[in-house]
Amino acid sequence: MKTAFLFPGQGSQSVGMGLDFYQEFDFVRELVDMAEEITRINISRLCFKGPMEDLTMTVNLQSSITAVNLACLAILEKEDRWADIAAGHSLGEYSALTASGVISKEDTLRLVFKRGELMHRESTKHQGAMHAIIGLAIDEVQRLVDEVQSEGVVAVANHNTEHQIVITGTPEQVEKVSSLAVLQEARAVPLKVSGAWHSELIKGAVDEFRDFLDTVSFNTPERAIIHNVTAYFGENPDEIRHIMARQLCSPVRWYDSMQRLIDEKVEIFAEVGPGRVLTGLLKKILPDNYPCRIYNINSLKNMEKFLKET
Repeated sequence: MKTAFLFPGQGSQSVGMGLDFYQEFDFVRELVDMAEEITRINISRLCFKGPMEDLTMTVNLQSSITAVNLACLAILEKEDRWADIAAGHSLGEYSALTASGVISKEDTLRLVFKRGELMHRESTKHQGAMHAIIGLAIDEVQRLVDEVQSEGVVAVANHNTEHQIVITGTPEQVEKVSSLAVLQEARAVPLKVSGAWHSELIKGAVDEFRDFLDTVSFNTPERAIIHNVTAYFGENPDEIRHIMARQLCSPVRWYDSMQRLIDEKVEIFAEVGPGRVLTGLLKKILPDNYPCRIYNINSLKNMEKFLKET
């Protein structure tokens, strides 16, 4: 049976995430220590004690969620459990790169720390907003975006499920698209974010991040990885590096990526990291009669369940 590991990104955080793994395993404590040394962020305090306000700042959050994702992955690898295919949602794609053997855990942490710093810098220069539009298909949302795009920055950020699409851009333009969507009987839900991620408002980070990507060694994937930008497999290390530079301002094609996993006949899906956002999306995407098992690996208890049943 084919197994896919899905790695969460921003929005999956909670105070206390990863604590039971940290208390149970020496190698998890070593991994968190390494993350703190690389980032100079007190990740253990932020993850286990918060406050949520500090944890949620993108400059802290990207490293913190990635450290928890990698801790879960390290436990699975110690148990000799590997994914046939990995995918990650936005920030989570960096953990997927690690699971696929493309970049090391150290380099993953270096990259997400730099990414968080640059995105935070750009969000302080350009105020942005993101709303989830629920109830319209991607073509309908894109049409509304196109209607108001000439007046300012607005774009599709995430295509999460067939009828859940996140838009991103300046607060005024995002509000305009949301109002048009509501007129079409959709719902528009403002997201608690500090910037307009996956939009042109953070394109000032792209060149610098591309240069930083060049300092990291990318390997040919040992296991398959599906990318947000293409919703397809990456195979060439230079191509993957280029895709990761584009990822900052490109839409996250999550719905198409999950369709790809269905085409590949994946039967075991495991969300590896905090929360249950991705399994929630997956349940809305999978056909009713699709034969599979879905796991959340976000606690010791759930980890043991996964290891026992697979």
